[in-house]
Amino acid sequence: MRTLFLFLAILLLSCISSCRSDFETVPSSGDLFFSRDTVYLDTVFRNIGSSTYQLKVYNKSKKDISIPTIQFKNGLHSKYRMSVDGMSGTNGRIFSNVTLLAKDSLFIFIETTADVSDADPKSFLYTDKILFDTGPNQQVVDLVTLIKDAIFLYPSKNADGSKETITIEDKNIEGFYLNENDPENGNELIFTKQKPYVIYGYASVPEHKTVQFQAGTRVYFHANSGIYVGKNATLQINGFVSTTEFLEHEVIFEGDRLESNYDEIAGQWGKIWLGKGSLNNSINHLTLKNATEGLYIQNTNKTITLIKNTQIYNCVNYGILAENAKIKGSNIVINNSGKANLFCSFGGNYEFTHCTFNNNWNNYNQVAVSISNLKENTSNDGNDLIEAAFNNCIIYSTYADALRLDKAANVTFNYKLTNCLLKSSNKEIGADSEHYANIILNESPQFLNVTKNQLYIDRTSSAFAKGYPAYLISADILGNTRTLPPDLGAYQSRDFPEKKK
Repeated sequence: MRTLFLFLAILLLSCISSCRSDFETVPSSGDLFFSRDTVYLDTVFRNIGSSTYQLKVYNKSKKDISIPTIQFKNGLHSKYRMSVDGMSGTNGRIFSNVTLLAKDSLFIFIETTADVSDADPKSFLYTDKILFDTGPNQQVVDLVTLIKDAIFLYPSKNADGSKETITIEDKNIEGFYLNENDPENGNELIFTKQKPYVIYGYASVPEHKTVQFQAGTRVYFHANSGIYVGKNATLQINGFVSTTEFLEHEVIFEGDRLESNYDEIAGQWGKIWLGKGSLNNSINHLTLKNATEGLYIQNTNKTITLIKNTQIYNCVNYGILAENAKIKGSNIVINNSGKANLFCSFGGNYEFTHCTFNNNWNNYNQVAVSISNLKENTSNDGNDLIEAAFNNCIIYSTYADALRLDKAANVTFNYKLTNCLLKSSNKEIGADSEHYANIILNESPQFLNVTKNQLYIDRTSSAFAKGYPAYLISADILGNTRTLPPDLGAYQSRDFPEKKK
């Protein structure tokens, strides 16, 4: 009898266990799929609620799962609200143990009501994230809301759900063409200071068109985004000197991650690409930050690219990558690049006056300036370097050599540094009058604060009053009048009270 009872008990437990498998779930393993990775909500004015936006979440596995938590990164303090498959959770902001059946999906509906004071004061964007689970299984969907008028520029979606692309050098890249008669944004070829811009993908300038950035324009780029200027197209950046710390007349390009801990993080977006055949490009008073490459300038149809009063900081590869280009630059400051601040590659024709190139990137192989008549990543494809002239410049680095020269045989390689402060281990410089004149070798420029991109100098700097007057640019990058003899680099020297503290 006892044996029969034990058998029946085991059989009953087995049946119960078998029945429970029909409704038991397993924890989510971080393999959710989403209808979009970022939810963009329309412009929200002061304390007026937004429309409702939809996010669809998919479980493509063969198992019923339980998502331990779905919540906003800002938790109960978020200005967003959501419902998850009709559930309101805790104040519409935190949800626990949400079941999602195998091969099924759930809907999340998102709204916001926010004040202008909730937004970033520079970009007028309010952002948050929806966090699915925690720890290593956590997945994230970004939320972006315009609290004050702004313009989103991004690729459209094709009928099959893929995003619009443009063709650059036989490659399809996620992007779109700027439209001078866009039904919503108007003329997208004229960027103004009236609203900030947020760009997703590469914004391309159509052939025979010019894109203009007026003084005070602010442009924020998403990951892998940028601007492409192709054949017979032109870029004009028309900033001018500002009078306050807010850089009110500067044109500013940076990533769209607005949290303070992203202020100096390199590689947040792509580059400004002046492609082969673009024409008569000009840049004045641009501040560019945290790109993969700041400016990529290819052979621009033998026309000169003018770059003046421009600052480029924290680029993963190069601040300026020039490829058989023709550039005339003055009052340029480039600080911290993974490979080189300035790379003049595959020959070309270059003139830089009163520029400051400094590289403290944490990589022993990086330099401030690299000059080559070879094509990048090749060893035998040479092209004439007609000229690479550096006048009244600072070329400095953490490491022994701030200047790299890479010469191909049997092609022209003309370069000269005149009245420059240079860091180099080359012991032949003093005797090489063909390529170097009045060089201040291996003396510190004593910048104010390199980590804060403050490459200003004072009277204690070895660059003070060492310039050649014939190459004088009358005003420095900040609009200050230069004295005679001029200082080297992009900044007129000044006193720093903070140094005395």
